[in-house]
Amino acid sequence: MPSLRTALLQSSGRPGAVAENLKALDEAAARAADAGARLLVAPELFLTGYAIGDAVPELAETADGPGAEAIAEIAVRHGLAVLYGYPERDGERIFNASQLIGADGVRLANYRKTHLFGCFEQEWFTPGEQTVVQAELDGIRIGLLICYDVEFPENVRAHALAGTDLLLVPTAQMHPFQFVAESVVPVRAFESQMYVAYVNRTGPEGEFEFVGLSCLAGPDGVVRTRAGRGEELVIGEVDPEFLAASRAANPYLADRRPGLYGSLA
Repeated sequence: MPSLRTALLQSSGRPGAVAENLKALDEAAARAADAGARLLVAPELFLTGYAIGDAVPELAETADGPGAEAIAEIAVRHGLAVLYGYPERDGERIFNASQLIGADGVRLANYRKTHLFGCFEQEWFTPGEQTVVQAELDGIRIGLLICYDVEFPENVRAHALAGTDLLLVPTAQMHPFQFVAESVVPVRAFESQMYVAYVNRTGPEGEFEFVGLSCLAGPDGVVRTRAGRGEELVIGEVDPEFLAASRAANPYLADRRPGLYGSLA
């Protein structure tokens, strides 16, 4: 099975300006496709911006809303799948969500952030209730989490047990928590034997300072590609043959003793 070339868009776009963010995503998709990527991953709440405060209800949309339609057109035009973050409206509730749209424009998976971080998110969003959301892309099982979710090892292990090969984590990681991108994410990839694409916002936005440092970490704990602190598009390979060999050599999942862990839940 061939590798899945994956592009990570590190950008905060323009907070509050959906049309501008769609334009930036379109331009990034063109660059990613030219580089042979089959998947483009954008950060948490990329469609609208993160620090948009009172504009959250105004900019929130349904999973099949106009933003999804526009991104489906981008995916088809450039022939690659796109994962993006957005505020999802479902009746009176709003979720911090991410959605994966295939290269054919079909919506493949939609995930609602289960662990909300800080007062801002807890004020505006409802936590999701489904830990494992997956889709198939080019023979690779894709899983979705968002930012703070990946800092809970239980979430990533649940994906490992469900067979996730590549975990996509759109992120709004801020100062002073850059150690998550630098250290925690590669460890998560190693201890649960999967690839993890951690894709961050960058620069100042409202009261936040996003740290960048987006990365694609492999099941050996080695980072395949790493962005710096500014706007950047980086590309890495998700190699299913290497993943299979790594899983065969690493005994973590086989040596688990679930009967001892019941008290943890």
